Amino acid sequence: MIRNGHGEAGSAKRPGPRARRAVRVWCDGCYDMVHYGHSNQLRQARAMGDHLIVGVHTDDDITLTVDGRDTYEEVKQAGRYRECKRTQGVSTTDLVGRMLLVTKAHHSSQEMSSEYREYADSFGKCPGGRNPWTGVSQFLQTSQKIIQFASGKEPQPGETVIYVAGAFDLFHIGHVDFLEKVYGLAERPYVIAGLHFDQEVNHYKGKNYPIMNLHERTLSVLACRYVSEVVIGAPYSVTAELLDHFKVDLVCHGKTEVVPDKDGSDPYEEPKRRGIFCQVDSGNDLTTDLIVQRIIKNRLEYEARNQKKEAKELAFQEAMRRQEAQPERESDCDF
Repeated sequence: MIRNGHGEAGSAKRPGPRARRAVRVWCDGCYDMVHYGHSNQLRQARAMGDHLIVGVHTDDDITLTVDGRDTYEEVKQAGRYRECKRTQGVSTTDLVGRMLLVTKAHHSSQEMSSEYREYADSFGKCPGGRNPWTGVSQFLQTSQKIIQFASGKEPQPGETVIYVAGAFDLFHIGHVDFLEKVYGLAERPYVIAGLHFDQEVNHYKGKNYPIMNLHERTLSVLACRYVSEVVIGAPYSVTAELLDHFKVDLVCHGKTEVVPDKDGSDPYEEPKRRGIFCQVDSGNDLTTDLIVQRIIKNRLEYEARNQKKEAKELAFQEAMRRQEAQPERESDCDF
């Protein structure tokens, strides 16, 4: 069980003897298939000031200007540039590879297959090297990663405890819209999200689902402002023990199909018996399946875009190395 810490960092007013100018922070990116790595970047950026403004790039996702210059050169020279620490082990490229290869190597407790290793070593790698920003890396869960998103807050008297459960795979705007609707069902909501084990999700979704493993899905859901707590590895059926333990007032499910449990029973039988079950329409038709279908359909276009982007970034790195080495060579020739 991990409680969400969204909005904690940098949200408190800083004490001071007199009023000071508010610090506005600008952060931009492509944010294609937003994942917890993006969320962690925005969390860090938010902690650097009072207001965070986020810019979303066009489908070029350029990191260089048309003349090959660093897009952040001007703010760097002005001393107004800061970098967020990258979240190791996650990238859009990696997630795309899992969809295209239909592999289960990313599931918890499963080894990386030789096919996936070959993909990880080659996909998005242009001839001549590998870009540390675009390339694939393997996710490693640590307690520190979880702590960054957790607050440890327990439900307070008067709050309505609402329980939702599912895979929440490739956490997307459809999930966010659903959770927002759930959050709005009570004046003082405390939303608990139960995440099913990888093997459980694979049982009712099939293929190579879930695309993101349990640990990755945990961080993705924790990043959502509407979620207060996450149950890691929740039982598929909502049991009386679970409802009593968390003192659940309401259980919600979206409009997606409810697959019976392994014994053929309704996983929401107990909350329905208690009269606390509610079906919520998010008003959003986006699903994880639709995202995967888009990726498969546009595979060649994505690969070409990714390799072109990496080639530009590698060329820029090489130009920067040469520029840094130039003063040293000139000083060697001074008499």
